[in-house]
Amino acid sequence: MSSKAIAVLTSGGDAPGMNAAVRAVVRTGLSHGVRVMGIQRGFNGLLSGEVVEMNLRSVSDIIHRGGTILYTARSPEFNTPAGVQQAASTCRSLGIDGVVVIGGDGSFRGARDLTESGIRCIGIPGTIDNDIASSEYTIGFDTAMNTAVQMVDRLRDTMESHDRCSVVQVMGRRCGDIALQTGIAVGATSILVPEVPYDFQKDIIERMRFTQKTGKKHFIIIVAEGVGGVEKLAQDIQEATGIESRATILGHVQRGGSPTLRDRVVGSEMGSVAATLLYKGKGNRVIVMQGGKIVDLDISEALNMKRVFDKNLYEIAHRISI
Repeated sequence: MSSKAIAVLTSGGDAPGMNAAVRAVVRTGLSHGVRVMGIQRGFNGLLSGEVVEMNLRSVSDIIHRGGTILYTARSPEFNTPAGVQQAASTCRSLGIDGVVVIGGDGSFRGARDLTESGIRCIGIPGTIDNDIASSEYTIGFDTAMNTAVQMVDRLRDTMESHDRCSVVQVMGRRCGDIALQTGIAVGATSILVPEVPYDFQKDIIERMRFTQKTGKKHFIIIVAEGVGGVEKLAQDIQEATGIESRATILGHVQRGGSPTLRDRVVGSEMGSVAATLLYKGKGNRVIVMQGGKIVDLDISEALNMKRVFDKNLYEIAHRISI
C-alpha cells in the first residue's frame, strides 16, 4: 500500500545538511503525488500539534542554510508508551501514515517505536559526530570538520607567532572521528580520542620533544570532547615542557554554518530515497551509507550494530604528524 500522506521531522542535535534532506523529502514526496507534512520541533511536535503542510515553495532557498527549518527538540514525554501512542494518534488524525525521521540513534529508536504503533518510519542519520554504527557517514560530519579545520588554521597564526602549544577540543562525546580527521588535516602533533587510551608522557610530551629536536616550535593537540580536560591538559603540558600552552574549546560553532557540498548532496540523496520508500509502502528502515553507496536497513538491525573505530587511520595520523 502506498502512502496517502507522509511527514518529515528533525530530532536530536541539529546538523548542517538537515535542510537539504528535508527539501528532498518534500519535493520527492510531492513528485509522487502524496501530501507532505512538516513536523516542527521533533517528536515533540507530534504531541503539541506543531504540524504544517509543505509545498514546493516551503523548501525554497534552504539547501544552503545550516540548522533545520523544522527546528528540533528532545521530548521526554515521547519516550513513554503513552507518548508514542499519542504521537501515533496525531498522525492518524492528520492522515499521515509515514514519517521520515532525521537524527541520531535516539531518533531511530523513536522511529522504531512509532513504527510498532502502526506509523511507518524511515530514519536518516543526521549528526555531526559520525557516530551511527550502521552508516559510514552521517549528514553534517563534513561541514563540522571543515569548520573545525578553519578554526584551528586561525589559531595556528597566533601559535606560530608565539611559539605556543594549542590544545583544541572538538566535538565528539563517544566518537573520535571529528578529532581524528581534523587532526590529520591540521597536522596535529597528537590526537586524543575516546576510543584509544593515551599516555600523557609517551603520546604527547615525548612527541613534542622529538619534533622540537627537528626544528618545530609550535604544536597542535586535538582532543575529542569525550576525552575532555583540555584546560588541565594545557597546564600539564606547559609545566612539563616550559612551552606556553593554551586550551580552546570550539563547542557548538561546529554545528552551525552553511553545509558543504558533500552534506548537501548526501542529505539530498538520503532524503529522496527515504520519501520514495514511504511512497512504496515500506517502513521501519534506516537510510545509511555503506561502501560509498546509499542503502536501507531494518532499523532494529541498524541499532544493534557495533561501531568500529578506524584504528588504521589513527595509526597513520600518528606516523605522519611529527
